[in-house]
Amino acid sequence: MDKFVVRGGNPLLGTIKVSGAKNSALPCMAAAILTEDEVILENIPQVNDIETERKLLTSMGAEVELGYGRAQHRTRIKCAILSDPVAKYEIVKTMRASSLVLGPLIARTGIARVAMPGGCAIGGRPIDLHINGLEAMGATITQDHGYLEARADRLKGAHIVFDKITVTGTEDLLMAATLAEGESVFENCAREPEVTDLAALLIAMGAKIEGAGTGTIRIQGVSKLHGARHRINPDRIEAGTFLIAGAITGGDLNIDCCEPKHLGALISKLEQCGVKIDVGADHVRVRSGGELKAADITTEEYPGFPTDMQAQYMALATQAEGTSTVIENIFENRFMHVQELIRMGANIMISGRTATVRGKTPLQSAAVMCSDLRASASLVLAALVADGETILDRVYHLDRGYEHFEEKLRGVGAQIRRMGDVFGKK
Repeated sequence: MDKFVVRGGNPLLGTIKVSGAKNSALPCMAAAILTEDEVILENIPQVNDIETERKLLTSMGAEVELGYGRAQHRTRIKCAILSDPVAKYEIVKTMRASSLVLGPLIARTGIARVAMPGGCAIGGRPIDLHINGLEAMGATITQDHGYLEARADRLKGAHIVFDKITVTGTEDLLMAATLAEGESVFENCAREPEVTDLAALLIAMGAKIEGAGTGTIRIQGVSKLHGARHRINPDRIEAGTFLIAGAITGGDLNIDCCEPKHLGALISKLEQCGVKIDVGADHVRVRSGGELKAADITTEEYPGFPTDMQAQYMALATQAEGTSTVIENIFENRFMHVQELIRMGANIMISGRTATVRGKTPLQSAAVMCSDLRASASLVLAALVADGETILDRVYHLDRGYEHFEEKLRGVGAQIRRMGDVFGKK
């Protein structure tokens, strides 16, 4: 397994370009199932989850070309024939987004067989919300041997109120409703930018959608969708991770090609911590404002503080003067990075969904274990300010969602390498 070796102590200086959002790209790739025509997606990140999605679509009979050379962040998908509408376990076992093909498959082919999702072990992501919604739209769903099988002659529009806000549930049913008969109204929908990005693609494909980005979405079903070209949003979580990297190292870092309006909650919190932030049209500059100050966070659905930034913020909190309270409201098992931070010298206490971080504490190098995607980023951030060389094991989690993570950090002065590389190599 790959390892990172990180030597702390360098302030990060320069510019980092943000890649496309993995969490937008995955549902947009799934949306290509809805049409026989070609769908072209631009600004696709080169991360392992995208390759897994490519394998998944190809296994179903789709033609998928991931770009190379000058077009390396473009993909062409054509689902003219879906000969095998099955999301096989051996392909999707490492990826939570497998459930995103359930809705479009049954809408397009009338049948779908999908392995229960895998991915990071950060807590339950109930697929019941997907199942209940599709059943309300007329699907018959059974479960056996770890697979869900759904059947319907044609889905019918329905009025669905989500029991809890769900990003993938909103996305999955949104795709299904585009080809359903009649009107669908969804309430208590997720408002994340990834949902609005998917809706923009679907509208470009001929779908009739109103209200994406609000709590209520209306979809008028159509009989057929066509091909389209769409550019994926910048990755707000990658941008946020690098903002914290600049802040925690006391650097001067420009985060380029991002969407600042998607970063509002994080930018506000960093300013409370004493970090200097300059916001441009498509970039954010982060600079040291002196000693970091403690500030509390509570993770919430968008536009609140994102759960995907909680672990990274906790690394920052270890370097802030005072006591910070971190409350995790989205996933029940998202403090697995805490014990690894404690191994590096952090002072953190956990009680239920609340972590109390007392700072500022000097961090020391250690051998640590990455448990999930965002926890991995948190440990890298901590290692950037730790004394000595930290070795991070199981960094394959990072490769699922961050494009060329170590290369981007090296480009702004971080001493980070994969085991076997040499410091200074880019």
